[in-house]
Amino acid sequence: MVDRESNPLIAARDRRELAREQGQKTEKWPRTARRQARISQTLLRRQTDLTFVLEDVHDRHNVSAVLRSCDAVGILTLHVVYRQDRPPEDAFARTTSSGAVKWVDVVRHDSVASCYAALRDNGMTILATALEADSHDLYDLDLTRPTALVFGNEQRGVSDEARTAADGTVASPMLGMVESLNISVACAVTAFEAMRQRRAAGAYDRPGLAVDVLESMEADWLLR
Repeated sequence: MVDRESNPLIAARDRRELAREQGQKTEKWPRTARRQARISQTLLRRQTDLTFVLEDVHDRHNVSAVLRSCDAVGILTLHVVYRQDRPPEDAFARTTSSGAVKWVDVVRHDSVASCYAALRDNGMTILATALEADSHDLYDLDLTRPTALVFGNEQRGVSDEARTAADGTVASPMLGMVESLNISVACAVTAFEAMRQRRAAGAYDRPGLAVDVLESMEADWLLR
């Protein structure tokens, strides 16, 4: 059972009389108590100060897997940059997809420079994934701080521009003969390490979004 008074999104909605009768239909889905509670709780746990950047990731399955990992750990926004490669067809289209793209906001940028500028305006430290001698070990990072992690093309990795303009590089430790993980696996490993740290720090126990933003997003999500 949802504690309506302790949930700021539900309480605010009740106060402003924005709630509708139980079972009332939206455009696509019935507004059941279970669905509404799940959406409310999910939005309350969304992380506004953790994000991923994909640079020229062209495989549709990789993009879908990254979006699923983002949703699973509460990442609110995914940033994408496409310059050399085209975005995979329909991978970011909510109207044609029933997957995680419905629940993760995707922001597209025309260049690495514009992407990084937007991230820094939001107080993010930018770390590019790369196998460098001075790369930070993933498990030594404090991922409870505002952080953007950049993942590159499946064959080329992150570009020289994305690497040199970042605040540093990061790599997942590997003990085998193969030097790198698939892009979607690398994202998942990183995402769940960030979630582990943030859960321990209580980051999921407090809303990261203002109440009015939560209200607006809930109304939007109920129509998806």
